[in-house]
Amino acid sequence: MQKNNLIVAIVSALTVSIAFPGISRATGDLSKNQSQSSIQGENELRNSNQTFSWENPGPSSSVLHPGSAMAAGLIASPLRKIDSVVEQSINEKVMPGAVVLIARRGTIAKQEAYGYAARYTNDQFSEMTSPMTMQTDTIFDLASVSKLFTTTAAMILYEDNAFELDDPVAKYIPEFEQNGKENVTIRQLMTHTSGFKPWIPLYTMGENREERLQIVLSQPLDNEPGETYSYSDLNMITLGILVERLSGKRLDAFVKDTITEPLDMSDTMYNPPENLKGRIAATEYQPWTDRGLVWGEVHDENAWSLDGVAGHAGVFSTAKDLAIFAQMMLQEGKYGGTRVLEPDTVKLLAENQIPQFPDDTHGLGWELDQGWYMDALSGSGAMGHTGYTGTSIVVNPNNATIAILLTNRVHPTRNTVSSNEIRREVAQLTADAIPVAIPDKGDAWFSGYGNNRDATLITNVNLNEEATLTFNTWFRTELINDYGVIEVSEDGTNWEPIGDKMTGNSEKWLIKTVNLPKNTTYIRFNYRTDNLINGRGWYVNNIKLTTKNGNEIPIKWGSDFWIERDY
Repeated sequence: MQKNNLIVAIVSALTVSIAFPGISRATGDLSKNQSQSSIQGENELRNSNQTFSWENPGPSSSVLHPGSAMAAGLIASPLRKIDSVVEQSINEKVMPGAVVLIARRGTIAKQEAYGYAARYTNDQFSEMTSPMTMQTDTIFDLASVSKLFTTTAAMILYEDNAFELDDPVAKYIPEFEQNGKENVTIRQLMTHTSGFKPWIPLYTMGENREERLQIVLSQPLDNEPGETYSYSDLNMITLGILVERLSGKRLDAFVKDTITEPLDMSDTMYNPPENLKGRIAATEYQPWTDRGLVWGEVHDENAWSLDGVAGHAGVFSTAKDLAIFAQMMLQEGKYGGTRVLEPDTVKLLAENQIPQFPDDTHGLGWELDQGWYMDALSGSGAMGHTGYTGTSIVVNPNNATIAILLTNRVHPTRNTVSSNEIRREVAQLTADAIPVAIPDKGDAWFSGYGNNRDATLITNVNLNEEATLTFNTWFRTELINDYGVIEVSEDGTNWEPIGDKMTGNSEKWLIKTVNLPKNTTYIRFNYRTDNLINGRGWYVNNIKLTTKNGNEIPIKWGSDFWIERDY
């Protein structure tokens, strides 16, 4: 048995009461056409006190401060595992180095640096004479995470009544109207539904920033506005132009005046000065731009051609500063005594603006519920963004949790292994550190998680008559692709599923009751996953097998994969 007892300060005594049968059904059951006769009843277990457990984070500090995992309401052991998975990725040359920051309830429970901030002199991986080790305050080129700052800047102007979200962009930038863009709205820029193509080689066009901005404004659309979702840098370059036109300031100055300076994010900026180079993570060797090793200036070629200041890229920051920005979002636009956005504006940023594109849920600027990098931290309310240089941020408001992974994965070349797997692993372990409240302060069998998982919890019985299996269960899995199912067998080889598949989000602890046929010899809980996204997993406890007469049959469970634990 694996035990990791929660201190009383984290999880207070839990009492369990049973609601009326059928009051709460698990969402996402696959087998709607399966016989319902095997399910006798399904109740919800209610925990009277779930403070600090999953989706019950309790009160949060208005500002970030360092502390223990316990103070954050987290389990320490999954956070420690992050070290080995990041180090393994470095050894596999996914990236030379990384910084991880995990915070919950305003407490920074983990902030670690790994590997090197600068290691190679060229794209042949020639080693520097004196490579620079990564530090927790290393400054990173955030790449497309910059888009969050552009959108926030725009929404500050929105609060000042400078525009309405569904206003045409051309109302404020008349030259944008050309080539059929007269109906593109500001909201469509923020949600990547304008119809723009994803990218153009802007750095090869024009002679200066102003000429290149005009080239962007003159671009035609690939699709009609609102008809498709197509992630495009051109949307955010245009949004940056809008901020500059309405504010009368260049984007970097406006972001500094309204966001980073008020929040005291002193390590966040465009175009960092030369004297900070020793703190900045190097990026790519770019002979095609005649820049050699890009180090201390923006990696993105188009942003570089726009003097380092663009709506789609250009922001440099540290993990701590980025966490301050995220905590501001969790605190409804306020950090400590400083308000950057109104609560209603934060709600707009964080709610799905494009339900017509369910695979690409998107707020204003923020990506929502994207399991391909959020993994088990995804779900309703989860928001985040990634950057091409190897950066990512995930904010889970329901758990008051921030997970930041900053890497220099394009150093010394972009032609490396994708960093999406390490993004998912960090998010997965962060989610695993958030305890699930177990009924009666007891233990539960936990399926674990992982790709292509086929994990069984099995027992051997000898049923001469029909029997009833009851158990408590809680699950959070990738809908449809990952699921749990109860199966029975007479010979241990041929298995028959009994009842519904459990997939998606149970929301609460449930009581399930399943009828088992006569001559059953083996019973198993089988958890199956696909090769990509994981949820928080599947829990079962208080498993009982009874005869028709109500006599309980002793059973002993075993598994090579499932573990018994109290969180």
